[in-house]
Amino acid sequence: MNAVIMRDIRSRFFNHGLGFLIPPLMPVAHALILLTIYTFTSRTAVFGEDLLLFFATGLVPALTFTYISRFMAVSIVANKGMLSFPAVHLLDIVLSRSFLEMVSIMISIVVMFVILLSVGSDPYPAFPAQALIAMVFTAILAIGVGIVASVISSIIPIFSMIYSISMALVYVTSGGPIYLHTAPEKVLYLCSFNPVFHAVAWMRSAYYIGYPTQYFSETYLIAWCLLSVTVGLLLERYLKKFVLNA
Repeated sequence: MNAVIMRDIRSRFFNHGLGFLIPPLMPVAHALILLTIYTFTSRTAVFGEDLLLFFATGLVPALTFTYISRFMAVSIVANKGMLSFPAVHLLDIVLSRSFLEMVSIMISIVVMFVILLSVGSDPYPAFPAQALIAMVFTAILAIGVGIVASVISSIIPIFSMIYSISMALVYVTSGGPIYLHTAPEKVLYLCSFNPVFHAVAWMRSAYYIGYPTQYFSETYLIAWCLLSVTVGLLLERYLKKFVLNA
């Protein structure tokens, strides 16, 4: 895994280790662009008095899932040549990429935390333990779904592109970039099938007392985490020879 991690760091951007500084900046830039648009369009905070904090609390879990799982989806395809070494296994490649993306996201969160502090926001949650648990399960969900997507993509390469496109729908229906609770009841119900919707609701509930918990279920998100990790590991175990021969 260490060899795969070092190769991934050097090869992803500019063939230099410093290229790894770019991935953490992508979610930050993404969030800052949206928050700037909300500010200049005179949007007001639905909860609390801080618009930037309200949308940041939704964007962090939504971007954590989309970035980690999306980059994991192409991990085997991008590093398939390393499977020619007997010591390197499929899970080494997938977990190495998940480790890198987790580090990247943690750096992104720290940078966003510092930015919020610098503009006068108070990014400390009312219930820190709940915010931490929400992020932990969001990361587990991203890794589990990422393993599934990576195995399928290694057998059917076009799937990685389909998965990346589908992330736009997952992102919007999560409620991270928009406040979904003003939408019609039927729309909100359909969005609740998206597990990231529950990650966003869990995070915002840790910040805002009285945040709407309609259709929010911690059990649903945890079940998705366990199911995705289990299915991912089973696919990696039983489809290994199809991946090697693809």
